[in-house]
Amino acid sequence: MALRDELEAQGNWLFRWRSYLPLALILPLLVVLRDFHWPMHSSAVQEIWENCCLVVSFSGLLVRVLTVAHAPPKTSGRNTRQQVARTLNTTGMYSIVRHPLYLGNFLMWLGLAMFYSDWRLLMIFVLCFWLYYERIMFAEEEFLRNKFSQNFVDWAARTPAFFPRLSNWQPSCRPFSLRKVLGHEYHGLFGLVVAFVCLEAGEHLAVEHNLPFERFWVVFGTFGLGTYLVLLPMKKRTSLLSEKGR
Repeated sequence: MALRDELEAQGNWLFRWRSYLPLALILPLLVVLRDFHWPMHSSAVQEIWENCCLVVSFSGLLVRVLTVAHAPPKTSGRNTRQQVARTLNTTGMYSIVRHPLYLGNFLMWLGLAMFYSDWRLLMIFVLCFWLYYERIMFAEEEFLRNKFSQNFVDWAARTPAFFPRLSNWQPSCRPFSLRKVLGHEYHGLFGLVVAFVCLEAGEHLAVEHNLPFERFWVVFGTFGLGTYLVLLPMKKRTSLLSEKGR
């Protein structure tokens, strides 16, 4: 099999399982947590660092929101069985980067990988993400190249694959759809909340050997759980989050 075909085949296989990449970080995370201590042995410094991690992760969620909110139907979805693209997105977030959803994913998980301020865990994450998503992006671009031909080639020539070029910005031709955001991204919000709450709990268990009651994390976790429990049945059992043509 030619290398190009092999990379495409690997990318299509990884595409189906791309939601499970974080599981690869569980073992190194536990190893890091075993010897974890607060930066400069200060809980105040750790809290500042945690806030930075939250900003990084939620900036990734914001990138996803801005992408999904303007996307046409049958594009930028959470499908896992096969590649789907009814049209070629070239405006909005897709005018500055070819894979904005994966950029958003990277930032979301980068904030989590930064939480324990361990460079080894951070390097493992970056390496895994690079090897994993590079093949997925290759497979997606082969699909788009075959389907949209020269239109894809022209767009790819002026649009970076992963690092945004802000000077390329073109407003989306579609309005912002809050319904589509709520219907697509509540999983991501809930996942982030659960992950950060678990990391916070692990931090205190490693350093203090107890789980203190911290109002911020209780409110944060309650908000995430409540949002999920409200939006899940709305998505699965009603049409409240559906929008014609989106």
